[in-house]
Amino acid sequence: MYSCSDLKKGLKLLIDGEPHVIAQFDFTKPGKGQALYKCKLRNMLTGALFDRTYRSGESFEPASLSEQDMQYLYQDETGYVFMDQKTYEQVALSAEVLGDDKYFLVDNMEVKVLMFGDQGIGITLPNFVNLRISQTDPWVKGDTAAGNNKPATVETGYTLQVPGFVEEGTLIQIDTRTGEYVTRVKE
Repeated sequence: MYSCSDLKKGLKLLIDGEPHVIAQFDFTKPGKGQALYKCKLRNMLTGALFDRTYRSGESFEPASLSEQDMQYLYQDETGYVFMDQKTYEQVALSAEVLGDDKYFLVDNMEVKVLMFGDQGIGITLPNFVNLRISQTDPWVKGDTAAGNNKPATVETGYTLQVPGFVEEGTLIQIDTRTGEYVTRVKE
């Protein structure tokens, strides 16, 4: 069990039978009376954000979450399908649950799936992924100004800024934490 003194940003709690994460946290101690812990909580299943204020002395149950190593298989009408390589069980996650992480998924990629019971509620991607550029404007000769970036779309549909010398068909490395171009990849 957690007490109010354990509350901090990123802590995962079980509230009303559902996992929540503290998105913002503020501690105030009025001149008289109990200390107040103001939290902005995000429901990890629905994504809903709400405010709650707690008084010192309250206790909280930790959310029982686990991470499983899984492999991304494919996308269909049920969502994005991942398979546990030990038990061969499959879990489908919706596009809403994945958010922008869906743009960095490559067939057979190893990821960590955050599980709440039997339900997948998020993924942790590798820090870097290699994707091929499917569309970008050609480089104009003489365009050598510093910081000269142009938009490019990769094979998964994600759009990012790349240096002017990067052309269509080039394999590039992308940082999945920031979504930014890192370097070209030699094939």
